[in-house]
Parts: sequence; structure tokens; C-alpha cells
Amino acid sequence: MHRAQAHERGQPTARPPDDDLIRDSVTTPDRFAPLFDRHAVAVHRYLARRIGPPADDLLAETFLVAFRQRAGYRPDVGVRPWLFGIATNLLRRHVRSEERRYRALARFAADEPAPPGVEDAIDRLDAQALRRDLASALASLHRRDRDVLLLTAWADLSYEQIAAVLDVPVGTVRSRLHRARRLTRLALTVEEPT
Repeated sequence: MHRAQAHERGQPTARPPDDDLIRDSVTTPDRFAPLFDRHAVAVHRYLARRIGPPADDLLAETFLVAFRQRAGYRPDVGVRPWLFGIATNLLRRHVRSEERRYRALARFAADEPAPPGVEDAIDRLDAQALRRDLASALASLHRRDRDVLLLTAWADLSYEQIAAVLDVPVGTVRSRLHRARRLTRLALTVEEPT
């Protein structure tokens, strides 16, 4: 039974796999559109966390680059990691802006007004201090280490997917992630008064 017939009879239609959509879109460009619907929210969330307001533009640019490069897509990587790889490469162009943003967050995170109520204010101050410290720790990481850490934490990619996206061995991903976690943990460690 064809999808149109199944749909007419009220039966659920199976979504075509992402790899098939990319392959088909090479000859029928409209077939690429469902990929945006499926992955745009996750890619945008990752970009927004990394760079803030320019995420909208970078999302559009990510899918434009993906569309233009769809003929060279490698199915062994997977669509989601492929898109995150494109987004990460575009972010590299904006790395100065990202680093400035983290440094600004580190300097100005405490300037936000506290909500009414003493307990709420204390909780908010604690969260702002942690946010400031985290932003400072992220800004201090080398770009390659920060990319691996944020692809793990915010894009939820596996080591193998990150290795494919960044075109490095899995061992390099593991060492970069270990270093990034260690340095971030060290930067966030609060010294206990003696």
C-alpha cells in the first residue's frame, strides 16, 4: 500500500529515514524540507546556548550549507551529527563573538535584578555566581576542548559522533573532553575557608 493510500484510510504513515530524504533531495530538492522540521529545534537550542541571539542566523546558515552540501553527505556519520558538525564549523567563524559573550557573562551576570523575597534572592545570587563562574570557565577553555564539551553536554552527541563531526579520532575526543571537564571542574571548585 502506498503512503497516500495509507493516509487516506487513516492509517499512520511511516516517516522516511533522514538518509533517504537527503539522497532523494539531490534530485528533488523539496525532499530536504522535512529535515529542517525534524532537527531545527535541537540545532537551534545548541547554537543559542553557544552564541546567543545570532543563533537564528546561524541556524538558517547551517541548513543552507547542509542543503548545498547534501550531495556529499556521508551516511556513516548520521544526519543529526552532520548538522551539528556544520553548526559547529559555522560557530568557529563566530568564536570571537562567543568568547566575548562568555567573558561578558562572567563580568555582568551578577548585575541582574534579584526577585522579591529573601530566599529567592539568595537562590538567585547563588545561581548567578555559578553562571558567572561557568561562563568564565567556558571562556577560558581552548576552542577545540570547548567544542567537544558543548557537543557532549548540549547536543548530546556520542564520542563517535563527535569524532565524525570534528574529523578527529575517538581518542582525541575522549582526551579533549577529559581535559575540558577537568579544567571546568577546577575553575568551579570553591575553596573552603580553613
